[in-house]
Amino acid sequence: MGQTIAEKILSSHGGRESVSPGEIVDCRVDLAMGHIAMARVAANFAMFPRELRRVWDPERVIALEDHFAPAPDERWAMAQKIIRDFARQMGLKHFYDVKAGICHQVLPERGHILPGMLVVGTDSHTTSYGALGAAGTGIGYTEMTWVLVKGRLWFRVPQSIRFDITGPLPAGVYSKDLMLHLLGRFGTEAAQYKSMELHGSAIRAMDISERMTLSNMSLEMGAKFGFTLPDSKVEDYVRNRSREPFTLVTPDGDARYEAVHPVDARGLEPQVACPHSPGNVKPVSQVAGTPVHQAFLGSCTNGRLEDLRVAARILEGHTVHPDTRLLVSPASARVYRDAIGEGIISTLLDAEALVMNPGCGPCFGAHMGLLAPGEKCISTGNRNFKGRMGAESAEVYLASPATVAASAVRGKITDPREFQ
Repeated sequence: MGQTIAEKILSSHGGRESVSPGEIVDCRVDLAMGHIAMARVAANFAMFPRELRRVWDPERVIALEDHFAPAPDERWAMAQKIIRDFARQMGLKHFYDVKAGICHQVLPERGHILPGMLVVGTDSHTTSYGALGAAGTGIGYTEMTWVLVKGRLWFRVPQSIRFDITGPLPAGVYSKDLMLHLLGRFGTEAAQYKSMELHGSAIRAMDISERMTLSNMSLEMGAKFGFTLPDSKVEDYVRNRSREPFTLVTPDGDARYEAVHPVDARGLEPQVACPHSPGNVKPVSQVAGTPVHQAFLGSCTNGRLEDLRVAARILEGHTVHPDTRLLVSPASARVYRDAIGEGIISTLLDAEALVMNPGCGPCFGAHMGLLAPGEKCISTGNRNFKGRMGAESAEVYLASPATVAASAVRGKITDPREFQ
């Protein structure tokens, strides 16, 4: 019997010829990534006897400081210092401080993620790496402590579900709209501890940035892994960033799926996730006119160069509405520099956007850009739970970079196709 992508990766990393859903497999891990939670891992290491305080492979452990960056108070400054000290003590080859940007942008763009890898991270949206054909998943800091010592972790082999997406997407509609549509149609529990595979002509037409949005938000459907079918675009992306050998892992023709869902995206319109769930999705036409006090462009979901380009095309020649503030946080320092080089940052500043440092910024509501009681924000982030970006009575709407930019200009939720 054929295997899905997740089954192939787990079987190869577990030293097995094949695996079946429900089996428990002890797997070697290719890469372990820790962000701010690495401070808790460091605290666990401090309890070990001194001779055991070492990681299994300093070249395969990456630490970053993308949350709460720069530190908003003494507590987080101390946590960041702990991570810096831990990276030095463990001899980690790859440590990225607050200037680098968001983990899920930094790792792919710097060539750390290869197709076929098994990657674990202390951030839930580690599923992002499925856009490059890697099995990425989030774990807790206790599990991460084990991984850093042993280089292994057990997995229950997930069922796989497949979405066949017919395309191309209409003009003014983006992969974020497609993902929100899937969330609204199938629900936030549809892929609970399952591996999602996204196939079809709509996926083949997308660039890697768009696919990363899909894999990133597969987590909002509960996915353990979120793959877009790897192809020559993935090969080109990775070979431009890494000299390491790799092989694309694709599903067998007779692979067995728990469910196969055909989705026709050709008539899709821009989508908006309304408060307080990524699954509370409506077409933009049903919520257009809702006033917004803040618009946020950034996050690990939509803070890449391609996203900033889309927003800049809409904002060029316009000014952000006087009753709305537009916050922009590029996903990484490299994205920021490239956006400066292309003139994108100048366009955003001319439109009176506030451009902030690369990082997670306002996305998770811990610091920068918090919402006051009763305020509304339209965001390119991946979550809009109550209290996510500040006051519990505030409301967060999720949308594509195009919809966010158009809404910032009008001061209310707006169909971006009005700017075409």
